[in-house]
Amino acid sequence: MSDDALVRECLRVYRRYAVEIVEALDFCPYAARCREEARTREVVVLARELDLDRALAEVAPLAEDTQIEVALMIWPRARCTRLELARFVERLRSAHQAAPGGLVMAMEGFHPEADADLRGPERLVPFVRRTPDPTIQLVRHAVLDRVRRAAPSGTAFFDPSRMSLDDLMRSPAPRPLHERIAEANHQTVQRLTVERVQASMDDILRDRDRAYAALGEPPRSTGEPPDV
Repeated sequence: MSDDALVRECLRVYRRYAVEIVEALDFCPYAARCREEARTREVVVLARELDLDRALAEVAPLAEDTQIEVALMIWPRARCTRLELARFVERLRSAHQAAPGGLVMAMEGFHPEADADLRGPERLVPFVRRTPDPTIQLVRHAVLDRVRRAAPSGTAFFDPSRMSLDDLMRSPAPRPLHERIAEANHQTVQRLTVERVQASMDDILRDRDRAYAALGEPPRSTGEPPDV
Protein backbone atom coordinates (compact mmCIF):
# COMPACT_ATOMS: atom_id res chain seq x y z
CA MET A 1 0.00 0.00 0.00
CA SER A 2 1.28 3.47 -0.87
CA ASP A 3 1.44 5.93 2.03
CA ASP A 4 1.15 8.71 -0.55
CA ALA A 5 -2.15 7.26 -1.73
CA LEU A 6 -3.47 7.16 1.82
CA VAL A 7 -2.47 10.79 2.36
CA ARG A 8 -4.29 11.77 -0.84
CA GLU A 9 -7.45 9.92 0.14
CA CYS A 10 -7.30 11.23 3.71
CA LEU A 11 -7.12 14.81 2.46
CA ARG A 12 -9.83 14.21 -0.12
CA VAL A 13 -12.37 12.90 2.40
CA TYR A 14 -11.40 15.56 4.96
CA ARG A 15 -11.97 18.28 2.36
CA ARG A 16 -15.38 16.82 1.62
CA TYR A 17 -16.22 17.37 5.30
CA ALA A 18 -14.69 20.86 5.25
CA VAL A 19 -16.53 22.00 2.12
CA GLU A 20 -19.77 20.01 2.19
CA ILE A 21 -20.42 20.25 5.93
CA VAL A 22 -18.46 23.07 7.58
CA GLU A 23 -18.57 25.57 4.74
CA ALA A 24 -21.87 24.61 3.13
CA LEU A 25 -23.71 24.78 6.46
CA ASP A 26 -21.74 27.80 7.76
CA PHE A 27 -20.57 25.86 10.80
CA CYS A 28 -17.43 28.03 10.97
CA PRO A 29 -17.68 31.73 10.00
CA TYR A 30 -14.22 32.02 8.46
CA ALA A 31 -13.34 28.48 7.29
CA ALA A 32 -13.93 29.17 3.59
CA ARG A 33 -12.03 32.44 3.60
CA CYS A 34 -9.07 30.94 5.45
CA ARG A 35 -8.92 28.14 2.89
CA GLU A 36 -9.30 30.46 -0.10
CA GLU A 37 -6.63 32.83 1.22
CA ALA A 38 -4.23 29.93 1.94
CA ARG A 39 -4.28 30.55 5.69
CA THR A 40 -5.22 26.92 6.39
CA ARG A 41 -2.79 23.99 6.52
CA GLU A 42 -3.57 20.28 6.61
CA VAL A 43 -1.03 17.80 8.01
CA VAL A 44 -1.58 14.04 7.73
CA VAL A 45 0.15 11.92 10.38
CA LEU A 46 0.32 8.24 9.45
CA ALA A 47 1.32 6.94 12.89
CA ARG A 48 -0.90 4.10 14.11
CA GLU A 49 -1.08 5.56 17.61
CA LEU A 50 -1.36 9.10 18.92
CA ASP A 51 2.28 10.06 19.42
CA LEU A 52 3.09 13.10 21.55
CA ASP A 53 6.61 13.65 20.23
CA ARG A 54 5.45 13.33 16.64
CA ALA A 55 2.57 15.73 17.25
CA LEU A 56 4.86 18.31 18.87
CA ALA A 57 7.22 18.06 15.91
CA GLU A 58 4.29 18.83 13.60
CA VAL A 59 3.00 21.72 15.72
CA ALA A 60 6.34 23.57 15.85
CA PRO A 61 6.56 24.67 12.18
CA LEU A 62 2.85 25.45 12.11
CA ALA A 63 3.26 27.77 15.10
CA GLU A 64 6.29 29.44 13.54
CA ASP A 65 4.56 30.21 10.24
CA THR A 66 2.56 33.34 11.00
CA GLN A 67 0.69 33.06 7.69
CA ILE A 68 -1.14 30.04 9.09
CA GLU A 69 -4.32 30.93 10.96
CA VAL A 70 -5.84 27.44 11.20
CA ALA A 71 -4.22 24.01 10.89
CA LEU A 72 -5.63 20.49 10.91
CA MET A 73 -3.54 17.54 12.09
CA ILE A 74 -5.27 14.42 10.75
CA TRP A 75 -4.57 10.87 11.98
CA PRO A 76 -6.15 8.38 9.52
CA ARG A 77 -4.49 5.29 11.03
CA ALA A 78 -4.94 6.12 14.70
CA ARG A 79 -7.60 4.10 16.49
CA CYS A 80 -8.83 6.04 19.51
CA THR A 81 -12.08 7.00 21.17
CA ARG A 82 -13.25 10.58 21.35
CA LEU A 83 -12.31 10.66 25.05
CA GLU A 84 -8.82 9.31 24.32
CA LEU A 85 -8.34 11.98 21.67
CA ALA A 86 -9.49 14.69 24.09
CA ARG A 87 -7.00 13.50 26.71
CA PHE A 88 -4.23 13.44 24.12
CA VAL A 89 -5.06 17.01 23.08
CA GLU A 90 -4.74 18.10 26.72
CA ARG A 91 -1.27 16.50 26.90
CA LEU A 92 -0.26 18.06 23.61
CA ARG A 93 -1.51 21.48 24.69
CA SER A 94 0.51 21.31 27.92
CA ALA A 95 3.64 20.16 26.10
CA HIS A 96 3.23 22.90 23.48
CA GLN A 97 2.85 25.52 26.22
CA ALA A 98 6.06 24.30 27.88
CA ALA A 99 8.03 24.45 24.63
CA PRO A 100 10.10 27.50 23.60
CA GLY A 101 7.74 30.22 22.43
CA GLY A 102 4.95 29.20 24.77
CA LEU A 103 1.32 28.60 23.85
CA VAL A 104 0.96 29.82 20.27
CA MET A 105 -1.83 27.55 19.02
CA ALA A 106 -5.16 26.73 20.63
CA MET A 107 -6.15 23.08 20.13
CA GLU A 108 -9.35 21.08 19.94
CA GLY A 109 -10.02 17.45 19.12
CA PHE A 110 -12.45 16.49 16.33
CA HIS A 111 -13.62 12.86 16.08
CA PRO A 112 -15.83 10.85 13.69
CA GLU A 113 -17.83 9.23 16.48
CA ALA A 114 -20.20 11.70 18.13
CA ASP A 115 -23.97 11.55 18.57
CA ALA A 116 -26.15 14.59 17.98
CA ASP A 117 -27.30 16.07 21.30
CA LEU A 118 -29.75 18.92 20.69
CA ARG A 119 -30.35 19.73 24.35
CA GLY A 120 -28.12 22.80 24.05
CA PRO A 121 -25.71 24.50 21.62
CA GLU A 122 -22.57 23.38 23.47
CA ARG A 123 -23.81 19.79 23.66
CA LEU A 124 -24.05 19.68 19.87
CA VAL A 125 -20.44 20.80 19.29
CA PRO A 126 -18.91 17.27 19.12
CA PHE A 127 -21.43 16.30 16.43
CA VAL A 128 -20.60 19.38 14.37
CA ARG A 129 -16.91 18.38 14.66
CA ARG A 130 -17.49 14.91 13.23
CA THR A 131 -14.45 14.73 10.95
CA PRO A 132 -13.78 11.57 8.90
CA ASP A 133 -10.64 10.80 10.95
CA PRO A 134 -9.41 11.80 14.41
CA THR A 135 -8.25 15.37 13.89
CA ILE A 136 -6.66 18.08 16.00
CA GLN A 137 -7.60 21.59 15.02
CA LEU A 138 -5.06 24.29 15.80
CA VAL A 139 -6.00 27.97 15.77
CA ARG A 140 -3.48 30.75 16.31
CA HIS A 141 -4.02 32.40 19.71
CA ALA A 142 -3.34 35.82 18.21
CA VAL A 143 -6.52 35.43 16.16
CA LEU A 144 -8.55 34.39 19.18
CA ASP A 145 -7.11 37.25 21.23
CA ARG A 146 -8.28 39.78 18.64
CA VAL A 147 -11.78 38.36 18.96
CA ARG A 148 -11.73 38.57 22.77
CA ARG A 149 -10.54 42.21 22.69
CA ALA A 150 -13.49 43.26 20.54
CA ALA A 151 -15.67 45.66 22.55
CA PRO A 152 -19.15 44.24 23.26
CA SER A 153 -22.05 46.21 21.80
CA GLY A 154 -25.38 45.40 20.24
CA THR A 155 -27.29 42.17 20.36
CA ALA A 156 -27.71 41.04 16.75
CA PHE A 157 -25.88 38.07 15.34
CA PHE A 158 -24.02 39.35 12.27
CA ASP A 159 -23.56 37.39 9.04
CA PRO A 160 -19.87 36.36 9.13
CA SER A 161 -20.03 34.76 5.68
CA ARG A 162 -20.09 38.24 4.17
CA MET A 163 -17.09 39.50 6.15
CA SER A 164 -13.35 39.07 5.78
CA LEU A 165 -11.44 37.48 8.65
CA ASP A 166 -9.96 40.89 9.48
CA ASP A 167 -13.47 42.38 9.55
CA LEU A 168 -14.59 39.56 11.79
CA MET A 169 -11.72 40.18 14.19
CA ARG A 170 -12.59 43.90 14.47
CA SER A 171 -16.32 43.39 14.74
CA PRO A 172 -17.91 44.15 18.13
CA ALA A 173 -19.07 40.96 19.80
CA PRO A 174 -22.11 41.12 22.09
CA ARG A 175 -21.24 37.64 23.39
CA PRO A 176 -18.18 35.40 23.04
CA LEU A 177 -17.89 34.37 19.42
CA HIS A 178 -17.68 30.65 20.21
CA GLU A 179 -21.04 30.87 21.99
CA ARG A 180 -22.69 32.61 19.04
CA ILE A 181 -21.21 30.12 16.58
CA ALA A 182 -22.43 27.19 18.70
CA GLU A 183 -25.89 28.77 18.91
CA ALA A 184 -26.04 29.41 15.15
CA ASN A 185 -24.93 25.84 14.42
CA HIS A 186 -27.54 24.48 16.81
CA GLN A 187 -30.23 26.46 14.99
CA THR A 188 -28.95 25.25 11.62
CA VAL A 189 -29.09 21.58 12.61
CA GLN A 190 -32.55 22.02 14.08
CA ARG A 191 -33.75 23.73 10.90
CA LEU A 192 -32.25 21.15 8.53
CA THR A 193 -32.95 18.24 10.95
CA VAL A 194 -30.35 16.00 12.50
CA GLU A 195 -31.27 13.20 10.09
CA ARG A 196 -30.39 15.27 7.03
CA VAL A 197 -27.10 16.55 8.42
CA GLN A 198 -26.07 13.13 9.70
CA ALA A 199 -26.92 11.54 6.36
CA SER A 200 -24.44 13.90 4.67
CA MET A 201 -21.80 13.12 7.28
CA ASP A 202 -22.38 9.36 7.02
CA ASP A 203 -21.98 9.51 3.25
CA ILE A 204 -18.51 10.96 3.77
CA LEU A 205 -17.68 8.24 6.32
CA ARG A 206 -18.75 5.52 3.88
CA ASP A 207 -16.60 7.18 1.21
CA ARG A 208 -13.69 7.10 3.67
CA ASP A 209 -14.20 3.41 4.45
CA ARG A 210 -14.38 2.44 0.79
CA ALA A 211 -11.27 4.44 -0.10
CA TYR A 212 -9.22 3.16 2.84
CA ALA A 213 -10.31 -0.45 2.34
CA ALA A 214 -9.18 -0.26 -1.28
CA LEU A 215 -5.74 0.71 0.04
CA GLY A 216 -5.65 -2.14 2.56
CA GLU A 217 -6.70 -0.09 5.59
CA PRO A 218 -9.41 -1.59 7.84
CA PRO A 219 -12.66 0.38 7.98
CA ARG A 220 -13.70 2.16 11.13
CA SER A 221 -16.77 1.24 13.12
CA THR A 222 -18.69 4.40 12.16
CA GLY A 223 -20.77 4.25 8.97
CA GLU A 224 -21.83 1.29 6.88
CA PRO A 225 -19.33 -1.39 5.80
CA PRO A 226 -17.38 -0.46 2.68
CA ASP A 227 -18.85 -1.63 -0.61
CA VAL A 228 -15.79 -2.82 -2.55
